[in-house]
Amino acid sequence: MAVSLLTRQVSDLCLGKPALKSLSISSTIGDALLALKRLGENFISIWNCDHHHYNLSAVDRGFKECQCVGKVCMVNIICFLCKEENLSNPATALQTPLSVLIPKSPCLVRHLEPNASLLDAIDLIQEGAQNLVIPLESSSKTSSRKKLVQGTLSNISTVHNNNRQYCWLTQEDIIRYLLNSIGLFCPTAANPINSLDIIDTRNKMALHYDDPASSVLPFISRSLEIQASVAIVDSDGKLVGEISPFTLNYCDEDVAAAIATLSAGDLLAYVDCGGPPEDLVQLVKKRLQERNLEQALELVEEYSSGASISTSYSSSSSDDEFGMGRSARWMGYSARVVRRSEAIVCYPWSSLVAVMIQALSRRVSYVWVVDDDGTLAGIVSFAGMMKVFRERSRTMGEGCLN
Repeated sequence: MAVSLLTRQVSDLCLGKPALKSLSISSTIGDALLALKRLGENFISIWNCDHHHYNLSAVDRGFKECQCVGKVCMVNIICFLCKEENLSNPATALQTPLSVLIPKSPCLVRHLEPNASLLDAIDLIQEGAQNLVIPLESSSKTSSRKKLVQGTLSNISTVHNNNRQYCWLTQEDIIRYLLNSIGLFCPTAANPINSLDIIDTRNKMALHYDDPASSVLPFISRSLEIQASVAIVDSDGKLVGEISPFTLNYCDEDVAAAIATLSAGDLLAYVDCGGPPEDLVQLVKKRLQERNLEQALELVEEYSSGASISTSYSSSSSDDEFGMGRSARWMGYSARVVRRSEAIVCYPWSSLVAVMIQALSRRVSYVWVVDDDGTLAGIVSFAGMMKVFRERSRTMGEGCLN
């Protein structure tokens, strides 16, 4: 039964999914920022073609057809603005072509046909894919949907040059699907994670509480790539919190100033539930003044006064891999029950199914592993969990043949 489950078509997981909203790679970073805020999305897909006019740039780039070449989220934009030259002039930085945020390697986003198997999808994720782009079945409502989206933002579309719509298939979608049939994978699912060889110690990225918050930037970029997080530890190596893409995706661009000026520990408080404390806001302003970063200072003052906070937008996507959609940001910090910087943890002897439930309940793609005394031991990711199910299905398949 488990083998037949993993051979089902990925289209089964796409039922009811909304059409993927898209931007052309010829857009600017400012266009992406506006789209993320207006649409309430955590991510927006980036394509190598213009969705409203046929564009030969796709052919010039070596692509045979219109394809998704990546995705952009608030974390990408915040990390970009944290660079000294961009922090000194954020408005100019936002006019930079969006292509600078797209990794040259196309492996993070991969196209897959709807009749491909779930095993095919898992194999692509094991190769490094975060999101799979799946064509949706054609609908008579395509035209009206396109008009609706274009009426919101003129350079956003859900329909591409091949007259098709697409959706994301995320790692969370697959793990949730497997959890619904977890009984088929017993007793493996009940085994402790330290017996399954999925505790990752190599990607255990951590900063000391008193380290400059700017030190987190290379780690954040890496954690975004592998869908993990950055641990904040005390002098004894014990986990006290985290700074993750999940956390930063609920922030606005002004948090770049906080990353550039605060310590890692202060940044935890700055991005935590309830909004940044006034004393930290004033500290950020003071340090920006000392560094003559006047435009960044203006940005912080706008957000601290509420001048840049827009009305609430609702997320149309139910499968964002970093949470409820950016609409939660506009509903106010108190909308989140759990502290944003509070790390979700398990123990080496926790069962696989328990860790899956922990991650899915928090809408994150990883769980930290700590020892009895709270010392950080490693991290378990969705990709690692899928590896177990992939190997289990292979073993069961070989058993059926014997």
